[in-house]
Amino acid sequence: MSNSTNIDPETKPVLHGPFAQVLTLRGLAERGALGDAQLEVMEAGGILCANGNILAVGIFEELRKNYATLQPDIEERPGNEIALPSWIDAHTHICFAGTRARDFAMRNAGKSYLDIAEAGGGIKDTVAHTRQADAESLKALTLHRLHRHLAAGVTTIEIKSGYGLSPESELKMLRVIAEVQKQTAVSLIPTCLAAHTTPREFAGRNSEYLRMMEQELFPVLIKENLALRMDAFVEKSAFSVKEIRPYLEKAKALGFRLTVHADQFTSGGSSLAVALAADSADHLEASGDPEIRALAQSDVVAVALPGASLGLGMPFTPARKLLDQGAALAIASDWNPGSAPMGDLIAQASILACYEKLSTAEVLAGLTFRAAKALHLHDR
Repeated sequence: MSNSTNIDPETKPVLHGPFAQVLTLRGLAERGALGDAQLEVMEAGGILCANGNILAVGIFEELRKNYATLQPDIEERPGNEIALPSWIDAHTHICFAGTRARDFAMRNAGKSYLDIAEAGGGIKDTVAHTRQADAESLKALTLHRLHRHLAAGVTTIEIKSGYGLSPESELKMLRVIAEVQKQTAVSLIPTCLAAHTTPREFAGRNSEYLRMMEQELFPVLIKENLALRMDAFVEKSAFSVKEIRPYLEKAKALGFRLTVHADQFTSGGSSLAVALAADSADHLEASGDPEIRALAQSDVVAVALPGASLGLGMPFTPARKLLDQGAALAIASDWNPGSAPMGDLIAQASILACYEKLSTAEVLAGLTFRAAKALHLHDR
């Protein structure tokens, strides 16, 4: 928090309150387990703001008295509200066209991932629809989903590409995300997920596909400043550790920050994330004790995606073990058309908390400042 000396003299401060409670999350650790007794809860609290910054948080009447010389405007609240930081969703795929409702029905009927793919479903089904969609349609679809998130209090959203799987279609997606950013106050964090899987035209030629993306996509991303982050799906159905490592090393050498879809069905991806000092390893449903220890001893944020566990009927990320070992745990929605189509971050986090026995403080941290750490954001 800044102090009053940083106030633009032409901008009048605003004092908001009183709130029934203000939860600051001040003093909570960036990693490890948290107890609810550690939460700072201010009764009859207030928040003093100016120039888009929070200047002070405290008891409303004390703030009114202590900052009287600034003559702040008072935005009175009804007194029955709770104020707390807005949410950050550190992992979404909300730029896409088409639907995968048939996949969901087939999964519930007992069909395997391979059965669904052979029937024309899976990621490549969304790729076909997203390639066919024009930029304006994609923009409208993305804005619709974004506004739904905003209505639920999510004000920072990571959005991945990955349903293009060709240089031109990946660029279309990332340019759409850049255009959407101009039309919203929500902070968007674009991530290039060209290494989501191999498209049909490169079947059996994973390394050739990755080299093509390095040569044709990476330079344009840098030139147009379309994404500062690079992601990859490390899994048997996508890319092996051996195949993806040179690709991610090249991206890192060019200045991209890294994140990894890791340990969703089989282990291996989280070890690569740790070895490459990625910002985060996301999914982790298949992480065992060795992977949990390695993540806890690293600076890689473990990102739980309970929406995918619910959509696929799979175990949850071992959140309790990760926290107890000392890891930094964030919680994100994984909003996508296939495995996590519901897109309800708070409901998903609440369900994860029930199954993994997470404290309220751990959930709040995982949706705010620990999620910011996963995105390498240090200004919120």
